[in-house]
Amino acid sequence: MDFTSTPIILTLMLGAVGVIIPVISVVRKEKNDSLYGGIAFAALAAAIAFVVYQILSNHVTPGAIFSKGVLSNDMFGSFFAIAMLIVSVMTTVGSFSYMRGKANPAVYYSLIILSAIGMVLIAYSTDLVMLFVAWELMSIPTYVLAGFNKKDPSSNEAAIKYFLFGALSSGIILWGISIAYGLTGSTNIGQVIAGFSHLSPDMAPLAILAVGMFIAGFGFKIGLVPFHMWLPDTYEGAPPTIAALLAAGTKKAGFAAALRVIVMGAIALNLNWSLALAVIAIVTMTWGNLAAIRQKNISRMLAYSSISHAGYILIGLSIAPFSAIGIAAALFHILNHAVMKAAAFIAVAGIAVTLSITHIDKLRGLGRRMPITSLGLVISLLALAGVPPLNGFWSKLMLFGAAINAGASIPWAPYLAVAGVLNSALSLAYYGWIIRKMYFEEGESEKRVKEPRSIIAVMIFSIIFMVGIGVYPSPFIEFAKSAVPVLANLSTIH
Repeated sequence: MDFTSTPIILTLMLGAVGVIIPVISVVRKEKNDSLYGGIAFAALAAAIAFVVYQILSNHVTPGAIFSKGVLSNDMFGSFFAIAMLIVSVMTTVGSFSYMRGKANPAVYYSLIILSAIGMVLIAYSTDLVMLFVAWELMSIPTYVLAGFNKKDPSSNEAAIKYFLFGALSSGIILWGISIAYGLTGSTNIGQVIAGFSHLSPDMAPLAILAVGMFIAGFGFKIGLVPFHMWLPDTYEGAPPTIAALLAAGTKKAGFAAALRVIVMGAIALNLNWSLALAVIAIVTMTWGNLAAIRQKNISRMLAYSSISHAGYILIGLSIAPFSAIGIAAALFHILNHAVMKAAAFIAVAGIAVTLSITHIDKLRGLGRRMPITSLGLVISLLALAGVPPLNGFWSKLMLFGAAINAGASIPWAPYLAVAGVLNSALSLAYYGWIIRKMYFEEGESEKRVKEPRSIIAVMIFSIIFMVGIGVYPSPFIEFAKSAVPVLANLSTIH
């Protein structure tokens, strides 16, 4: 194992901080939440800077590689690491106000860092056992964080449902790993894929079963229909800042794992699962949007919105064998959605801290009471809907364009684009409803309140990110494309 590689250094650096924060709290014997949050923020920001430095100094291999070890040092992993670390930073900063005066702040920030380590390791994993260990390292801290408000029954319910379905998904993934190892004698993802490609016909059904187990296991974390049952209740009951981490962070880790294992395994087995994935994509985005329209709690509405966006991303995966731009578009939307969804949930956290509001009807006049938080929420909602010139518009345009171009190879592909456009228009119904409540309806009070500074900081960053990429998307599109080449040519592994 190369101890100078990006994932190892990130693990050692963040792991040390994750352990030190609780130790400091024990030694100091005082509850200084700003100190612990500041340490966590500094560590996560340094981690992002290190990944960017590794990329700019060409220490990272383009595309996605299959090393003989358990971790790679490739652009694919670095892409996801940056996306998930940005979400971790936004969650940490947004928690400065949310955690003020609450118990156990050191444990809270330490758990965020430990979960971030798991997400990063998932992105760089090239071994199924390493992937599973990283998966658990990411998941276990979030089980605790989802129920961090232990005196709140809804938070307890969120944690229990999340834990039960998370344990089920972990068991299914472990089952798939055991089948893959039994068939190939290896847990290295590259060797497993090579082994799958040379299986005898009578063993092929077992390989298909293994890939199916991975789809089901990762589908729970991603929130694909019909594996989404736990997600709305968990996002509603968890602290809004942790809902941001789950919706924008751990879901993306699920896609990283899915891309490494599911898509590559399907190509190795020459499985034409594109139509099945396309059907799941349409059902997921449609169900998510239809259910979101009926919600009264803003966190629950954003949860169903998150489900619908998993469907949009799946469009890119379903057409990957027939479109070189398909995975690049999916990666670009993953990066955009990470910031858009995190910004929306952090805005909700700011509203909850300041006004104790979670019901959509009580958002009336919020635009005048909390102008900066409201502006950040509105821009994130419009970006999620794909309104130009925001970043969500470009990634959706790439996804739908790739689907149309794939029509030359698969006649049903353009219908994915039609479904995506119609669902984007449908999403404006509930996004627009929230905007109307905030800006065009009078509330019980029009008096401006003091907005938490940490929430304002996250909103300003998010607005710059969403508008900046919307105005000048080219560098970020190229960044997404740089993670694709090996993924898009996996047939060469035979």
